[in-house]
Amino acid sequence: MTCPSDTTPLIELSIPPKAVAILKTEGIHTRGDLHRCGPVYAFLLLKAAALGVTESLLWRLVQAADTQTHWPPTLAEKQSWHDAIRQHPPVAIFPPTNIMQSWMAKALDQARLALQYQEVPVGAVIVRENTLIAAAHNQCVTHHNVSHHAEIQALNLAGMVTNNYRLDGCDVYVTLEPCAMCASALIQARVRRVIFGATEPKTGAAGSVLNLFNEPKLNAHTACRGGVLASESQALLQTFFQHRR
Repeated sequence: MTCPSDTTPLIELSIPPKAVAILKTEGIHTRGDLHRCGPVYAFLLLKAAALGVTESLLWRLVQAADTQTHWPPTLAEKQSWHDAIRQHPPVAIFPPTNIMQSWMAKALDQARLALQYQEVPVGAVIVRENTLIAAAHNQCVTHHNVSHHAEIQALNLAGMVTNNYRLDGCDVYVTLEPCAMCASALIQARVRRVIFGATEPKTGAAGSVLNLFNEPKLNAHTACRGGVLASESQALLQTFFQHRR
């Protein structure tokens, strides 16, 4: 029997066609792709897609991607994989790129409003089932309140609209990587996904300085992705700080 190569398509590795189709939408086409992202990530991705995953699918993914695990896995190896699933950061299927860009454009409109009021130009919108429920921008200067970042303002508005401080099933689009304060609030609100534009190398808490969204001790519920219309967001920030100088 010929061993599979990194270019072997997933459909040839005893992975169900429905699972293959979902993984392909996330750029996972071959055994090499599966090995690079890891079977745990792929398994959680399929779970997030509501595929109805079973433990047998996990072992198929492990067998396809991992060359170190015995087959069948030993009890210790099974426990190790189960621990890896429990400790893995939140995983989600994100909307198509054009949808994310469309909502980020709305957040950028909010950032431009902040710029008009001489606030740091950061904007945020909150979406549920592709419907806008809140939009806000930085108002720290206007309100003399250091906590009034765009994300906090948007969470407050969304809570009033939904009559609930928990925002399960909601997505937050924000033009700049959240700081630790905002990341904590987003996690506490249990938003489903956070999509941000530009990274913030000085205070970013979604990977630049630290990553609160990937901290298992916080019992996080929120998946996070950056880089959507990042250059547009960065351009607004550069305009603001150039004028201040």
